Amino acid sequence: MAARFRFRLEPLRKLREALEREAQRALARALQAERDIRMELEALADQRRALFEARRQAAGQVLDLTLWRDGERFLVVLERRQLEGYERLRVAVAKVAEEREALTLAHRNHLMLVRLKERRALEHQREQQLREALELDELAILRHQPRSA
Repeated sequence: MAARFRFRLEPLRKLREALEREAQRALARALQAERDIRMELEALADQRRALFEARRQAAGQVLDLTLWRDGERFLVVLERRQLEGYERLRVAVAKVAEEREALTLAHRNHLMLVRLKERRALEHQREQQLREALELDELAILRHQPRSA
């Protein structure tokens, strides 16, 4: 009867697989954070464009200085938020790159053990086939030996 293949590093392979899945989730979270920041920056840019559109006046209209001054203050606030957003975006992009590198490493480590398991399984299968062939050869030799009385 053939011995069943048992990969002794299977717990480590499972651990590395779990680490790879966690790295995938971390990358997904980092990408989502980057997307959120980009959407926030886009919303700030839309607010800025809307303010400029609201400040446009037809020729000959009276200029409301209070409204203009309030618009300038709001523009300063928007610019500050945009600068903060760009800094957060820079950090988020760096985090995405870091998580992508971590995922690459985790995948490489997991794949290494998967390939090792496959090679060991093939070696085990070849050894089993060799053992079975030797046993069959021995049986054939014993069967065909002349019987002496």
